[in-house]
Amino acid sequence: MRLDKYLKVSRLIKRRTVANEACDNGLISVNGKVQRASYEVKTGDQLTLTFGERTLTVEVVSISETAGKADAAAMYREISRA
Repeated sequence: MRLDKYLKVSRLIKRRTVANEACDNGLISVNGKVQRASYEVKTGDQLTLTFGERTLTVEVVSISETAGKADAAAMYREISRA
């Protein structure tokens, strides 16, 4: 699954266009490396999202094309929040 779609389905970012822009601006890194929105997310990847002064690091636990609100939080495990 594409990185921008994963961010939207897992509800880490509300809209796919915002996720795409965040990737283009270098605010999303995977395993310590800035990636484009077209990056194929795999189970076990560590995503780091930068929102202004805040940073959120999560580990991809599962990948699903669709997810309800309750299932979205189960798609990742939060590692750190700063």
